[in-house]
Amino acid sequence: MATESLPVLAILGGTGDLGTGLARRWAKAGYRVIIGSRTPDKAEAAATDLRAVMAERGAAAVNVEAMENLAAAEAAEIVVITVPFSHQKATLELVAPALQGKILIDVTVPLVPPRVARVQLPPEGSAGQIAQDLLGEGVAVVSAFQNVAAAHLQDTGAVDCDVLVCGDKKEARAEVIKLVEAAGLRGFHAGMIANAAAAEALTSVLITINKQYNCHAGIRISGLESHE
Repeated sequence: MATESLPVLAILGGTGDLGTGLARRWAKAGYRVIIGSRTPDKAEAAATDLRAVMAERGAAAVNVEAMENLAAAEAAEIVVITVPFSHQKATLELVAPALQGKILIDVTVPLVPPRVARVQLPPEGSAGQIAQDLLGEGVAVVSAFQNVAAAHLQDTGAVDCDVLVCGDKKEARAEVIKLVEAAGLRGFHAGMIANAAAAEALTSVLITINKQYNCHAGIRISGLESHE
């Protein structure tokens, strides 16, 4: 696919390990990536660091820039939110007008410190459902990437991990699966946004495994060979 035909991506709250990891992988794949933050200086620092890291790894010039969250959402065709659960609602309320008619990839996990290894889903069912309810039918919310360790994304190699992709619109899920594959992972249609609860709950299970075995565990979907 020609670079000119790729959608512009914005990562809100994109200065953390998860956001910058996704930014690295998509920038390497040829996407124009906008790193968004509540603090423009932090966004610019993250973008500058990403360019430097990619140059050190011998990558060609990458198309990465920095903006405040609302401006980033306005400039993008697909928006990703990677903020902590405690900031999800406020961030979405800020950028809601800029998201109408677009795909929002919600990576939020409803972790409640200090017991992040304990499943504590919200009354609405999931963070993905909260986002869809708040934004309305004009925004295609797709839940994804909750079960991938940020440490794996920081490296630009292939990741032995699969991604469950949930959303009410199959076409939007398919677009997100393209981005999952561009990031070097396998993505799978996992049903409606209500099913995001399963992926979000799995994050706490994986945190428990990671602590127990000192690893960065993920998930793999088996039994597909006979269908390929």
